[in-house]
Amino acid sequence: MISIVGILVVFGAVIGGFLMEKGQLAVLVQPAELVTIGGAAFGTLLAANPIHVLKGLVGSLTSVVSGSPFTKQRYLDTLKMMFDLFSKARKEGLVAIEGDIEGADKSPIFSKYPKFMKDHHVKDFVCDTMRMAITGGVLPFDVDQMMELDMDVHHHSSGQPTSALSTVADALPGLGIVAAVLGIVITMGALGGPPEEIGHKVAAALVGTFLGILLCYGVLGPLASCMTKINEEEHAYYHILRVVMMAFIKGTSPILAVELARRAIPAHIRPSFADVEKACRAKAAA
Repeated sequence: MISIVGILVVFGAVIGGFLMEKGQLAVLVQPAELVTIGGAAFGTLLAANPIHVLKGLVGSLTSVVSGSPFTKQRYLDTLKMMFDLFSKARKEGLVAIEGDIEGADKSPIFSKYPKFMKDHHVKDFVCDTMRMAITGGVLPFDVDQMMELDMDVHHHSSGQPTSALSTVADALPGLGIVAAVLGIVITMGALGGPPEEIGHKVAAALVGTFLGILLCYGVLGPLASCMTKINEEEHAYYHILRVVMMAFIKGTSPILAVELARRAIPAHIRPSFADVEKACRAKAAA
């Protein structure tokens, strides 16, 4: 949501400064220029990307509006969930959590955390990794390699919509020049007419360049940057899951594995030791 506020501030500052210099706001309203630039930008987006990237772009833009899902509470819930799972495995054996891993949708542990269940990529990442630990015969190093490969593939796929939007943003100034050139061509055809008409056509041509630059650096560029940061936050979340599962697979106790993962959480959203301990103790008491 803060990104939308920032874009509104950009437009407010640009339009406000224009009006302060006694500019006529109606001059900036040029539907033909907007159709030329916007239509060409949308066409390049369609031409350069397959369907799954376009769908991912829609989802990424939704995340920009709603905000990053990887909050302090999300991390705390994840640590609690992993502690519950590991405690059950430590007390009853790894075979005891086989039902949770194979039937995650019906698991009494996982079902308490709807955000985890809703994110099928995260759910598969956890369940597939723990399935390797349950089957046995797989070295911790190999499991770690599997997780790293999974994370790299997912991170690359998540970054494709951002790359697509950045490419369109970079193309907008050039498309603005295209719209301006077309406007000049129209203006040249009107030479000899009334000066007011020629001035209006020149202004419309310049608005094309203005719109291309503004949309690049004031709208799509910042949105792509925000999407990149959200993608990095998601990658950091996967790293936390990798740390906590790797620690447990190596034989670390559940509470220590959770503490190792807590230390790896980004500082600005890291829950305190007391918060995690209180949550784990509450689960243990229950």
